[in-house]
Amino acid sequence: MTKKDLKIITILSIAFFAHVSNAETRFIIVASTTSTQNSGLFDKILPIFKNKSGIDVRVVAVGTGQALRLAQNGDADVLFVHHKPSELDFVKKGFGVKRFDVMYNNFVIVGPKSDPANIRKVKRVKQAFAKIAVSKNKFISRGDNSGTHKRELLLWRFTSINPKNHAGKWYHEVGSGMGTTLNITAAKAAYTLTDRGTWLNFKNKANLVILYDGGSSLMNPYGVILVNPKRYKHIKAKDGQEFIDWLISKEGQVAINSYKIDGEQLFFSHVNCRQNKMKHEKC
Repeated sequence: MTKKDLKIITILSIAFFAHVSNAETRFIIVASTTSTQNSGLFDKILPIFKNKSGIDVRVVAVGTGQALRLAQNGDADVLFVHHKPSELDFVKKGFGVKRFDVMYNNFVIVGPKSDPANIRKVKRVKQAFAKIAVSKNKFISRGDNSGTHKRELLLWRFTSINPKNHAGKWYHEVGSGMGTTLNITAAKAAYTLTDRGTWLNFKNKANLVILYDGGSSLMNPYGVILVNPKRYKHIKAKDGQEFIDWLISKEGQVAINSYKIDGEQLFFSHVNCRQNKMKHEKC
């Protein structure tokens, strides 16, 4: 049995026992991305929701690909991820009821302060990726089919470079979440793509800094979807929808906007996105 198989079994076990235990407790299971967890956002907003509703939100934080599989198997009540094409396909195929925009931030490229690939002053993200490839400086990929990994592969396609042809040389896929990927990047003085929220809450930055930031191609929208109760009769549709309604309500959106680290906002609510000050971004 592979490590990946063990990880999937562990995730499914968590979801299963959460459903069958503590029957007296009002709760829902949310399959979400590591970025919402690693950034500290859930620690900020979920207690607010619980105090208002009495509903405990139990998060299974994995890559977007694994979160989608959990939801498709009916092992979560709500899906909260950040790869819009996959989310729309999830609804189209009948696994989810409706996708709601919740918030967004952006992706950034981080790397060693010395910037050996010299990407700091480039104007386009495809130029940054191309310079990393040409210089053969180490690039650490999540390699886990997450929303961040999917975006990274899309950005490589813009350069017409297939980084997997260089796997094990300068390109390394680690098959891990964003926190672990950043730790490896820091240890190897490499480059990687990360969501801004996880980066701002990351404690082991070492010599890493943001080297590329901005542009619509790095926009990172998050959506939330109720898993279809017509397909899975055990889905807690009422409580799941209450959580979704709160996230997109004025109170939920204010809670998202208010989460900051050292005065810097990590996520921008969808409702108020046109009022944000993120560089070069469009709502």
